Amino acid sequence: MFSYIKGTLEEYWEDTIVVESGGIGWNIHVPLSVLDRLPHVGEQIKVYTSFQVKEDSMTLYGFFSRQDLKMFKQLLGVNGIGPKGALGLLSAMRPDDLRLAVISGDAKAISATPGIGKKTAEKLILELKDKLNIEDMLEHAAHGGDSEDLASGTDTASNTMQAEAVQALTALGYGSAESLRAVKKSSPECSSVEDILKEALKFLL
Repeated sequence: MFSYIKGTLEEYWEDTIVVESGGIGWNIHVPLSVLDRLPHVGEQIKVYTSFQVKEDSMTLYGFFSRQDLKMFKQLLGVNGIGPKGALGLLSAMRPDDLRLAVISGDAKAISATPGIGKKTAEKLILELKDKLNIEDMLEHAAHGGDSEDLASGTDTASNTMQAEAVQALTALGYGSAESLRAVKKSSPECSSVEDILKEALKFLL
């Protein structure tokens, strides 16, 4: 129903912000990753939203990027995780850290979230691992996690090279999580997969 809401930040508390748009003050529930990066009250803000309807309530959930909104919706697709649970996960863990935990199969990190047990964490990993990919994480990171625009051609090429470098490192026996972290530390001046691998290996050896 709503793709995003753009307007003036009027107030905020706990897990909720109020954005005035079109003469209406919208209550939007947000994770800590949004609260930690809010502009000053009275400034403009753009929030990508998910509208959830239950028998006794209608609630808006908001995020600073389409990728984080997508992560929220993917969490809702896991049996046993509702909107509050999904928001709790994205508050306890930064979205990129949660993606990394899923890709690397780190159930311990996910189950550290209040209300998320080991079985739910394992189920989450099983159901989402194939839906998340390294390329998406690299694209998200390349834009600081909150860009409104899609990657440019140059960024896409860079992300492809980094993804290939991660795959090469995992083929060498390194874990996907540590490979991804090492590749993300490589210089943006790297112009080939080989250059990225050389730099990434410096962090791994």
